[in-house]
Amino acid sequence: MKMIKRIAVTGPESTGKSVLAKQLADHYQTVWVPEFARSYLENLGRVYQEKDILEIAKGQVHAEAAASDMANGFLFCDTELIVAKIWSEVKYRRCDPWIIGEVERQSYDLYLLCDIDIPWEYDPLREHPHLRLDLFRMYQNELTGRNFSYAIVNGLGNRRLENAVAAIEHFDFNNDGR
Repeated sequence: MKMIKRIAVTGPESTGKSVLAKQLADHYQTVWVPEFARSYLENLGRVYQEKDILEIAKGQVHAEAAASDMANGFLFCDTELIVAKIWSEVKYRRCDPWIIGEVERQSYDLYLLCDIDIPWEYDPLREHPHLRLDLFRMYQNELTGRNFSYAIVNGLGNRRLENAVAAIEHFDFNNDGR
């Protein structure tokens, strides 16, 4: 059985998670798991509801499980369930217990928390251009409070990828990065 290092690319909206996850997969010649929410919402045909966040979370978990078999050394995940948790809490002031339980069971070796240093880009699926700093702090608090290993990734253009690769290369996967 091959040992796959699972890396979650996480953070607020419009911080380059999708681009970075794909770039990292290309760099390490492996696969990545796209954000399930995007395809789900684009094909929904109506305004999303609270129950949709749970379906999105379940879809993300299933997509990651399916991609694991194709991974080569690393599996890069564009978002993870902290995203669903924070999204639900900000939008609905609560979160489904299934999502909370799954956040606690997540098994990523490293989280790459994307900084808010890149310009906001409009997208009809994005909702909070004025909450970027608050959201970033929520992500950081979740990661720190759960004692998850993470690195903040910043930089514009190719520098962001270079910083992410450096964080991965300097991370001690045999000792939880510590």
